[in-house]
Amino acid sequence: MSGSMLAREPAEQDLVLVGGGHSHVLILRQLAMSPPSGLRVTLISPAVFTPYSGMLPGLLAGHYGFEETHIDLLRLCQWAGVRFLVDTVESLDPEARYVCCEAHKQVSYDILSIDIGSQPELDSVPGAGEFSVPVKPVAGLWDRWESLAAADDLLGRRIAIVGGGAGSVEIALAIAHRLGDQKPTIALYCGGAEILAGYTRGARRAVENQLLAFGVSLRCGHRVSQVTETQLQFDSTQAADYDTLIWCTGAVAASWIKESGLPVDERGFMQIEDSLQSTGYPNVFGAGDIATQHRHPRPKAGVYAVRQAPVLAENLRSFAAGRALRQHKPQTGFLSMLALGPKLAVAQRNGLSVRGAWVWRWKDRIDREFMQRFRDLPPLKMAGSTQANKSLDAPAQQAPCGGCGAKVSGDSLHEVLAELRELYPDLMPQAEALDDAAPLGTTQPIVQSLDALRGLVDDPWRMGRIAAQHALSDLYASGAQPHSALALVTLPFAAPALLHRDLRMVLDGALSVFRESGCRLHGGHSMQGPELQLAFAVNGVLQAGNSALHKRGAHPGDTLIVSKVLGSGAVFAAHMQGRMDGRHVEGALLSMEQSNAVAARVARDFHATAVTDVTGFGLAGHLLEMLGDTLCAELRLNQLPAMPGALDAMAEGVFSTLHIPNRQALAKRWMLPAEAPLQAQLLFDPQTSGGLLMAFPALQADGALRALRERGVEAAVIGTVGKVDSGADTPILSFS
Repeated sequence: MSGSMLAREPAEQDLVLVGGGHSHVLILRQLAMSPPSGLRVTLISPAVFTPYSGMLPGLLAGHYGFEETHIDLLRLCQWAGVRFLVDTVESLDPEARYVCCEAHKQVSYDILSIDIGSQPELDSVPGAGEFSVPVKPVAGLWDRWESLAAADDLLGRRIAIVGGGAGSVEIALAIAHRLGDQKPTIALYCGGAEILAGYTRGARRAVENQLLAFGVSLRCGHRVSQVTETQLQFDSTQAADYDTLIWCTGAVAASWIKESGLPVDERGFMQIEDSLQSTGYPNVFGAGDIATQHRHPRPKAGVYAVRQAPVLAENLRSFAAGRALRQHKPQTGFLSMLALGPKLAVAQRNGLSVRGAWVWRWKDRIDREFMQRFRDLPPLKMAGSTQANKSLDAPAQQAPCGGCGAKVSGDSLHEVLAELRELYPDLMPQAEALDDAAPLGTTQPIVQSLDALRGLVDDPWRMGRIAAQHALSDLYASGAQPHSALALVTLPFAAPALLHRDLRMVLDGALSVFRESGCRLHGGHSMQGPELQLAFAVNGVLQAGNSALHKRGAHPGDTLIVSKVLGSGAVFAAHMQGRMDGRHVEGALLSMEQSNAVAARVARDFHATAVTDVTGFGLAGHLLEMLGDTLCAELRLNQLPAMPGALDAMAEGVFSTLHIPNRQALAKRWMLPAEAPLQAQLLFDPQTSGGLLMAFPALQADGALRALRERGVEAAVIGTVGKVDSGADTPILSFS
């Protein structure tokens, strides 16, 4: 059973983890095995997959695949019952206790932990940020590396690496090993008098010999003063041309750490006590490269983050419970292992160094054992009775009320609406205009629809966006322009402050969608319940001179086009079981967040004869509604567009719980051929915020398809409409 389905006590405090660094992924695992009472955990990270730094050289060298070297944060959070927000933190206000994110805007916390690592120093060298490929974030480096490694002809291509520390030499040797047969020119430029400062002479000599053996030109004493599009310029007035530049210099901290007012060291890294708390804000913790224990400063290395993790996990629990915190004293030295390109490595500790293939195997075993913790996630036990877990001396807690007693408090509601009114002044009524009913204020014909969703992901902001798009799709399918909406929001039981935060995030997400369409949120109803549920009643108007689009009206010979890929039901069924790649889940979410407004405009511009949205009954169910009793269709099963991961899930027998009922509901009307491809199962897959299914006259279909794709819509032709011959046994659906 997935972690998010485990029984939990109502949350009372928010613990927000910023960054998917080594400490945080380890404490997520620890917190999942023993969930802290009353503490809701949220992880914020800009990427679904986070790299394990120790295996990055092996990834570039071709010894590992992407999945072997990256932790799937979405899957980990799903298992652990942790909310996951895919976003980038841009600022922090430790006084007001919130972080500002690129998409989610304001995310409030009671306890904050930061583990975002460091980044190469780019700002001190003009042009470095503009023209180089920084080694971090790894996602950017990996994208550029894949393009470079796939190039047909690299003979003589000049690859420059700026650095001199362990990371730069490992990357230089990994590239030389992987691309050696194509004979590019590789040069490593180091500003110091020698590479690997702080390493033993033996380790340094082993690395230098390996660089020489692989033809990597080592240039020490070459401090870069400026970078142009094709050239490195040095302090010595010399210059070197390059075609590809990788930047791997000393680590610096993200600028928002210092700008937040958190105490920092002389290099801008957050300054923390041995309890891993900020020296200025006890409810803010830090770990890994982003933080410096001011009483025990250490070099920036992943091993320290790994050692901090147990203490950080324990102290976050203790701080939430008001208990004393544990002190952490980092070790003075550690085993350092450097990959040398092929399956060779050098290791050093306590002034001694060794080199060989056996060192690589040793390093490989350590790295794989670390990653195995996140690949083979153990099943979690159901939490027992919440009352049984409490002290006998603890006061009994009243069960949540039903009826109107389950409403979110009026104070929280009005505060949230006031906050959102500042962000969306044109989409919300003024405070004095609030009422339980609102006039629509239009003389145009009105179209109305209602749709509701259970929570699909543990991100309230994202669920607000998906539910809003899902509801608006009915209006787009009818050719109406969204006008206004009412919301019905059920939030999971939680403390009042957390309900306030959740309500704000849900409505902020919905309003970000309504703003795109000009749809006003007139009001609605909010309450508490066992899980997140969202519903929107939406109103649309038909513009002057435009008639409504209808579900019925297709003609024989029309071409059928669907505007989104299919398979969200299977993707999320597999995700709930912890069996879906996080990148595929993220892709499905992005598809759900895409508006059908563009598809609706194309449907009108190219004279679609019938339009419907594809949702819970699946493509087949909605198509049969479109065809009625007089039409039939021939479908091209191999051209049904599938979300990445959907067919893999179906091949493993993973389907949405509504899949079989959808198929059984249609069994009396037609049957799939025995030799139907796996893609045929997409016909029955229930879609959340799916695309539009449109029938176009044959002469308009090519133009409509081209217009959809030019506007970024993943449209596909899936078949043609025919006519049922009343004098023959014509199948409603046939397949090619």
